[in-house]
Amino acid sequence: MLTIPAQLKNDYARLLAQRSIPSHSHNQYMKWLRFYLDFCHKYHHDSTNQGSLAHFIKKLQEKSQSPRQKSQASHAIRLYFELKSVDTLNKPRSIEKPIPRGKPANQHNKAKQKSSVALRKEEKLWAKIYNDLDTAIKVRHYSPKTYKTYAGWVRQFQYFTHEKAPESLTMDDVKSFLTHLAVTRKVSSSTQNQAFNSLLFLFRHILDKEKDFKGFEGVVRAKRKKYIPVVLTREEIDTILNYLPYPYDLVVKFLYGCGLRLFECLQLRINHLNFDAMILTVHDGKGQKDRTVPLPESILNELKSHIHRVHNLHKKDVESGYHGTFMFGAFEKKSPNASKEFIWQWVFPAKSLTVVPETDERKRYHLHPSHVQKAIRKAVYKAKITKRATAHTFRHSYASHLLQANYDIRTIQELLGHGDLKTTMIYTHTVKSQTIKEAQSPLDFGPE
Repeated sequence: MLTIPAQLKNDYARLLAQRSIPSHSHNQYMKWLRFYLDFCHKYHHDSTNQGSLAHFIKKLQEKSQSPRQKSQASHAIRLYFELKSVDTLNKPRSIEKPIPRGKPANQHNKAKQKSSVALRKEEKLWAKIYNDLDTAIKVRHYSPKTYKTYAGWVRQFQYFTHEKAPESLTMDDVKSFLTHLAVTRKVSSSTQNQAFNSLLFLFRHILDKEKDFKGFEGVVRAKRKKYIPVVLTREEIDTILNYLPYPYDLVVKFLYGCGLRLFECLQLRINHLNFDAMILTVHDGKGQKDRTVPLPESILNELKSHIHRVHNLHKKDVESGYHGTFMFGAFEKKSPNASKEFIWQWVFPAKSLTVVPETDERKRYHLHPSHVQKAIRKAVYKAKITKRATAHTFRHSYASHLLQANYDIRTIQELLGHGDLKTTMIYTHTVKSQTIKEAQSPLDFGPE
C-alpha cells in the first residue's frame, strides 16, 4: 500500500478543515485518498485525471462497498482533484532549456515515450471494455453482482494476457487462461465455469467474436466434485436464534422460514408483505426472477411488532426532513416522492441515516450484509455449533426440511426460485430416503 507524501498529507488535511469536514471523518478521507493513489499506481491510471475516479468507484463496487462508503470516497477524491488543480495554477511555468545542436536525441527516452503512449492507448481500450460491459449488463437488467463477477474475471484475463489489446484476443488466450485456472490455481469446476461464462459474455457481446469462441474444446477441465450443502437441525437453528440479538434474529427467521437468500431478505420493502394472504413476494431475486413464498404464522406477532417499530422510525425520519430511502433504477426519477412513502421503506432498515456527500442528502439504507453475517458467526460460536454455518445455510436447511416433510421437489424448486430442477436436486443428498427400498410392480399395489 502506498503512503501519502508528507506535503500532500498536510495540504489535504488543511483542505479538509477549510471545507468543514468533521474532524472524526478526517481519517476516513485520508484512507480513501491512500486507497485511490494506490489503485492508480497499481492499475496505471493518472491520479490527477478525473476520469480515473469512475474506475476507482467501480472497483469499490466490486468490493461490495456500501452506497455511503462509495459516496464518501467519491467526495474525498474530488477534494483531492480540487487540491491538485490549485497546485497546478500556483506552480510557476518551467523554462525549457533548448536542446544543444549537433547532439542526437536520446533514443532510450524516445522508446520509453512510445511505450508509455502505447500503454495509455491500451488502458483506454480496456477502460472502454469495462464501460461497454457495464452497459451490456444494465441493458439486460442483470444484477450489479453479475457485473462484479464478470468484470472480476475479465480483469484477471486482462492481466493473464499481459494487458494485450482487446481486439487481439483470441480463443488460444481463453484456452490458456482456463487451463491455467484448472492446472496451476486448481480451482473448482464451478469456478472455472464461472470464468468461462464471463469470457463468453465478453467475446459475444463486447468484442463481437462469438464465432471464435469454441467452448471448452482443448481446455483442461477442473475436476467436478460432488457438492452436499451444510444443513442444520431444527434444534440447532433454535439454539442459534436464542443467541441472536434483535433484529438479526428476525432476519434469520426470514432466511429459514421463507428460504430467502441474504440479499433478497435485506432488500425486502414493506409493500412486499401481504398479511391478508400471508405471503411474501420476492422481487428481483437471482436471475431477476420474482416469486411468492408463504409467511410463517409463528412469527406473525413478532413481525407486526417489528413493522410498528419501522413505522415509528420512518415517522421520525420524515419529521427530521430526511430525503427518503434509496430507490432503484429510474423509478426514483419517475416517482420522486415514492422514497418517502412508508410502503417503500426497507423491512430491515439501517440503524443510522446515510449522508450522500455530493448532495448532502440524508437517506435510509437497509442493514448491511456484513453486519448480519457477523452476528450469525457470533451466535454460531456461542451456540457451540461445529458445522460451517453461514447465512445461506438457513436456506439450505429450509429446502432440506421441506423435502424431509415429503414436499414435492417441484414445489421446493418454485419456492427457492431455481430455474433448473438439477439445482434443487442437491437437497436429495441431505435427507435420508424414506421410500420403500424393495422393487415392486405397480400392478401389485392393489386398488386404493
